[in-house]
Amino acid sequence: MDNNFNLISSDRLSGHNFLVFIEIVRGSKKKYELDKETGYLILDRYLNTAFVYPANYGFIPLTLCDDNDPLDVFVLTQEILDPMILVECRPIGVIRMLDNGQQDDKIIAVPVKDLMFQKYVNLSDIPKFLLSEIEHFLLHYKDLEQKFIKIQQIEDFQEAVSIVEKSLLKYRQR
Repeated sequence: MDNNFNLISSDRLSGHNFLVFIEIVRGSKKKYELDKETGYLILDRYLNTAFVYPANYGFIPLTLCDDNDPLDVFVLTQEILDPMILVECRPIGVIRMLDNGQQDDKIIAVPVKDLMFQKYVNLSDIPKFLLSEIEHFLLHYKDLEQKFIKIQQIEDFQEAVSIVEKSLLKYRQR
């Protein structure tokens, strides 16, 4: 892959604090993915429902999950971020889910340098509506594609930290 992720120092990636590469901005119907061959974002598809992404969306570089992709992250922010940037974040929870029968967890994170989110430590700290909106999006954004999503559990900060740490370790051991 032609990108600079391997230049990221491991001390910038931990379960408690990590970088997120933004692929998709809040409010978008465009589903971008990182093209592993070129390192550029490629348009994977348009969302075929009336849904838009409820938060900025990306992944933690140098992680690996059971679906052979990096760990996915929703980043809660005051403003829409630009794609192809790195944002220093910390986790506040995780949505454990299956996408067509395959584990596909989504970390919920906030930017480290955004004072508005400074007191958000767990998912219980964010407005219930925001979490419900993300959950509803995940359950239904693939409905017209006939793909099955099942939310298994919504868990707190500690489980999110554990999942991030496991995905960092899995990448290093690949």
